[in-house]
Amino acid sequence: MSKIFTLNLSDFVKGLIMTVIGSVIGIFYSTVQSGSLTFDWNIIKTTALSAALSYLLKNFFTNSNGEFGKVESN
Repeated sequence: MSKIFTLNLSDFVKGLIMTVIGSVIGIFYSTVQSGSLTFDWNIIKTTALSAALSYLLKNFFTNSNGEFGKVESN
């Protein structure tokens, strides 16, 4: 885990994975809503971007001990 207020490469890789998962959820959600398999790219982009940014922001404010919003303890 990275220190608070920093991101490392694994954070971005995991953020990319969240983007893919968010895209799949967006496709699934739009399919259920419309009743047929359609690709609404606006929903997919919004869901994927929200998932990735949420994950990266959470990691940015989490210290290396997994504590959200707490400064590193020595």
